[in-house]
Amino acid sequence: MADADAVFRGINRLPQVKYPVLTPNLRGLEAAVAAGASEVAVFASASEAFSQKNINCSVAESMERYEEVIRAAREAQINVRGYVSCALGCPYEGNVAPAKVTEVAKKLYGLGCYEVSLGDTIGVGTPGAMATLLESVLKEVPGHALGVHCHDTYGQALANILLALQMGISVVDSSVAGLGGCPYARGATGNVATEDVLYMLHGLGINTGVDLSKVMDAGDFICKALNRQTGSKVARAHCRP
Repeated sequence: MADADAVFRGINRLPQVKYPVLTPNLRGLEAAVAAGASEVAVFASASEAFSQKNINCSVAESMERYEEVIRAAREAQINVRGYVSCALGCPYEGNVAPAKVTEVAKKLYGLGCYEVSLGDTIGVGTPGAMATLLESVLKEVPGHALGVHCHDTYGQALANILLALQMGISVVDSSVAGLGGCPYARGATGNVATEDVLYMLHGLGINTGVDLSKVMDAGDFICKALNRQTGSKVARAHCRP
């Protein structure tokens, strides 16, 4: 997050693309605004232990902090997206009650987040757990204001996303080549690969407007730069001789 300004100076922004910046506090918001961000994101946890490890405060304290951030962002006419970490499990507490996730998601939405993304930070969720979670959250937050953020640690991400789609969720977070992870969750892999999500969506007849081949090119570029193998099964299949 410290180099957001350098990133903004190094890219050519397109009008139809959002470029949100994670802002854990007012200082982060000020830096994002100075860098030219038109959208920011706040991230709370449904797990007390993870909240302490990740942002060094309790869930309640994080909400007080984000209330200030969201208020200031809205005054500056900047949209705010919210994230709920550990929505389907915590590396320190284990199972996380859907009621707790619902409470955090409802609070973020009520504070002014236009959308709240439910994150399976360590990728332990299954379709059954995702269904139970969404049944709870949808009672308090409308489906059009929800997204899912599935890491693929246990290979369940696409199944969880398909279940979410069937329950009316239409926003899915993903990362090119499956990059990512979490420094406070040992063993957690990256977010589900954009290439794999696109392949599934296109197979369902859903028009995403995204060119899968160009996403694979981007994944190939970044993986070569990082000297690592892609996390996308679709990309690996296309690269076979």
